[in-house]
Amino acid sequence: MTPEAFQTAANVSRETMDRLLAMDTVFLDWSSRHNLVARSTIDDRWARHYLDSAQIVPLLPEDMTTLVDLGSGAGFPGLVLAAMLADRKVSVTLIESIGKKAAFLRAAGDAMGLQNLTVIPARIESLKLQKKPDVITARALARLDKLLGYGVGLQKKTTKYYFLKGQDVEGELTEATKYWHMDVKRHQSRTNADATILEIGNVARARKSSNG
Repeated sequence: MTPEAFQTAANVSRETMDRLLAMDTVFLDWSSRHNLVARSTIDDRWARHYLDSAQIVPLLPEDMTTLVDLGSGAGFPGLVLAAMLADRKVSVTLIESIGKKAAFLRAAGDAMGLQNLTVIPARIESLKLQKKPDVITARALARLDKLLGYGVGLQKKTTKYYFLKGQDVEGELTEATKYWHMDVKRHQSRTNADATILEIGNVARARKSSNG
């Protein structure tokens, strides 16, 4: 997929596309020296990474003002979402514990001219946020039960989760429902027939059985 094909598929403005092209320049530079993503996926990055991230945006609440991306790594989906949500004045916070990746996220954000971006180089477990986010996202970070464990300490009652998941999504849901109550919607991925975007709300820990 070319950048032009991505722009059409994702229906992004020229201004947003300029931000993403600036990100891509930094991404390619850093990828030549650091292992940001699997090198085998770089040639097809506009479909495999950029569009895979961008497809979340139409699913997000229109009245959202804050988003937190967990384990942001190479900026997918966090940086892509920040670029696409900048005109809506949505504040995006990227959480990344690995120093080099956090440095990349900052460098890319600066190159993109993003005013709505914050990068926090910290472990999720130790994170304390001043404002609870409207939305929490993650891609290729951990299994669902663990992601919900990360998120529950950051969420408010109305927080919604959007997680990009692969072919074992039903197994992850089965496992997670042993520990969590939640409302779940499944959205078919546009970039992978075996992948799903999980939209999750009303997350709460399941009470342990009095017999267990």
